[in-house]
Amino acid sequence: MKLSGIHHTAIICSDYPVSKRFYNEILGLNILAENYRSERDSYKLDLALPNGNQIELFSFPGAPKRPSFPEAQGLRHLAFTVQSIDESIKHLLSFDIDVEPVRIDPYTGCRFTFFQDPDGLPLELYEVTPVE
Repeated sequence: MKLSGIHHTAIICSDYPVSKRFYNEILGLNILAENYRSERDSYKLDLALPNGNQIELFSFPGAPKRPSFPEAQGLRHLAFTVQSIDESIKHLLSFDIDVEPVRIDPYTGCRFTFFQDPDGLPLELYEVTPVE
């Protein structure tokens, strides 16, 4: 087997309209497709990042909450690359989204910070500057 990349990350939300707005309007991910699956009373929203990676946003009635934060087994957080962490933080703050203080990755020297989606899923911004 030879993996060539990550196609998508799937997220189950508790309030579909709130999460749809967060990922589409606030984070700026483009909607590729939106489907309502009546047999499951569930939405599936396909969202795209500029590099082609995708997020699948699902709604499932009665889905259990995350067992603990942030060190539960399984997915720890989802990290997005940005060119300017300062501009990205300013954007999030304009929507009253709390952002942790910026840290420096001791191994790469890159700056990063964390914030949460509407369900408390930890999200990271990781600053990657273009190589000249």
